Amino acid sequence: MDPVSQPGASGAPATRRRTLLTALAAATAGAPLLAQLGGTPAYAATTPPPDGPPAPGAEYFTNNHLYRHLAGREGIDFGRRYKRHELTDTELPNRFPYARTTVMALHGGGIEMGTSELCLGIAGYDPGTLKAEPGVATYDYWMFEGLRSASAPDGQKNADLHVTAQNCDDHVALSMAASSLNVLSLHGCKAEQIPFITNLTWPPKEIDPKAVVVGGLSTPLREALVAELRAAGFQAIDAMKPQESGVESLGHLNGDHTNNPCNRTMLRQGAQLEMTYELRASLFGDFSTRSSRASSWKDTKARFIPFRDACRRAIATVEATQPIL
Repeated sequence: MDPVSQPGASGAPATRRRTLLTALAAATAGAPLLAQLGGTPAYAATTPPPDGPPAPGAEYFTNNHLYRHLAGREGIDFGRRYKRHELTDTELPNRFPYARTTVMALHGGGIEMGTSELCLGIAGYDPGTLKAEPGVATYDYWMFEGLRSASAPDGQKNADLHVTAQNCDDHVALSMAASSLNVLSLHGCKAEQIPFITNLTWPPKEIDPKAVVVGGLSTPLREALVAELRAAGFQAIDAMKPQESGVESLGHLNGDHTNNPCNRTMLRQGAQLEMTYELRASLFGDFSTRSSRASSWKDTKARFIPFRDACRRAIATVEATQPIL
């Protein structure tokens, strides 16, 4: 036996104890505990976690890079909101439900506008008051939000707070995903990012920019979302079957990376919505500001409620196949 891995007094390999103690010490010093305990770091293992600003025109490497560089700016430049529902089972003969689904908005607030409000709505909460909607199921949720002014100078805009989903290393976000069977992650995109095939008919049909690309590695949840959103009158595109919707490859929007939080669930799969600006704007009576979105989602012409309810029906359909044993 290798002498460095001989068991200690407790019978556990010494190296395992030392690894754990080293990881805990590193975490105390500020290093990500998940990475120290064997998780995949979002940056090269030989590269120290960055503290300074990103290069001009580049994104923050990870959420923790952003948190360190903008230390003391939470609540001013950015914010995080989440809710984990407390569940208790203290009765031996009975079984109680547990939270199976988490809804996420990784680029909420002013980064990809409308995703925060939709995250709250799908999770069962009023986006304006944060009160639970009466008579509906509620889900756990997590959001990272840009709080900067729309008139902020270049280099200090909300868009500069964007961290690519697969580089998300927020400990709360990842722990919530890892303890869920399903994650639905909400994102915003531009219509020009969807490569519609325009020569299928003659004359070419006019492209409706109000579209949602449904991705992620969970086939059941993805297909349920596509079906429900289409039934509600929305242009939903299955990212894994784009040709069915007259769209070319959607690899850049399909949410298939295994490090994407939507796929870091107990099942290693989830779903992601990439919604165009035009679609998100159509969900609200007034899309212009944070406060106007929070107060106008119930407007008569707003399509927030049909979109929200379609997503909730899809989640319920999938959860019905996941019994509590």
